[in-house]
Amino acid sequence: MQFGYSETCLDHDTGPRHPETADRLRAIRRGLAKRHGVEYVDAPPAEKSTVAAVHDDSYVDEFHDFCSDGGGNWDPDTVAVEASWDAALTAAGLAEWAARAALDGDDGRDTPFSLGRPPGHHAVEDDAMGFCFFNNAAVAAQAVIDDGLAERVAIFDWDVHHGNGTQDIFYDRGDVFYTSIHEDGLYPGTGEVEETGEGDGEGSTLNVPLRAGAGDADYVYSFDEAIAPAVERFDPDLFIVSAGFDAHRHDPISRMRVSTEGYAMLTECVQELCAATDAAIAFVLEGGYGLDTLSEGVATVHETFDGRIAMGPDEDPDEKNVELVDDVRAAHGLGAK
Repeated sequence: MQFGYSETCLDHDTGPRHPETADRLRAIRRGLAKRHGVEYVDAPPAEKSTVAAVHDDSYVDEFHDFCSDGGGNWDPDTVAVEASWDAALTAAGLAEWAARAALDGDDGRDTPFSLGRPPGHHAVEDDAMGFCFFNNAAVAAQAVIDDGLAERVAIFDWDVHHGNGTQDIFYDRGDVFYTSIHEDGLYPGTGEVEETGEGDGEGSTLNVPLRAGAGDADYVYSFDEAIAPAVERFDPDLFIVSAGFDAHRHDPISRMRVSTEGYAMLTECVQELCAATDAAIAFVLEGGYGLDTLSEGVATVHETFDGRIAMGPDEDPDEKNVELVDDVRAAHGLGAK
């Protein structure tokens, strides 16, 4: 794979005990150093106007001024320093690069994966939250739509937390399909089955809030039986994966049970779906706070694109999660299983 990376993202300093640190990117780089065929690309930062296409101008200016004044705690969880402005623009620019590269034909072993921080999927139009300042995946999707490179974009969020910001930004839009598998009841408490979009966006949001303890079989089943048929119906030009690795069974801040091999399974699911819909694929880093599990997860995605074949789940999905997926299918007119 090609990995978008910039040292600028290391300058976003969240302090000594914050889970979202520059060590996350360092760990990923160390893990990838042991793998074959890794290429790094340093893309330019996003323009302020590009970020403002999905965020309110007043919020963008407020964040700029906040950083210029030295930063601090935006809220109890979301921290910035002076360098965070450049880091956030860089992370958004790396995501934009990934989307453009995918649509330009980079696929297979050249599939782009943006390794930016701060992450983005909690950032709403007019506010930062959950470690996120600019919504990187949303910036990327909007940029390629505005430039006429894509008419329809799907964003699949496999981070353990629901991407409330991405959902909110596109909730009334019919040209971006947002779908998430996440832990039910976890921060930020959004992402219910009934949240399906409104207005022109009715039906363009699909949430699978799995019970705590869900593992590989639950994730693969949810993707195959709910997400894949809905995305096939949507027929996107570009498929962006908001790739958090905090649903891993050894991540310190979640209760899910996805294995490293489970991320290989999900990657194969994405590959098969995008082959069926002829959609380009780009990955954008979100969360993941166990350094070993984060680096292993990213490396496993890379190895899957390098030809590694994933093992199948070694168990059946939990019956309660099967019932949940039936509810999701019904909410989106996909029929009963």
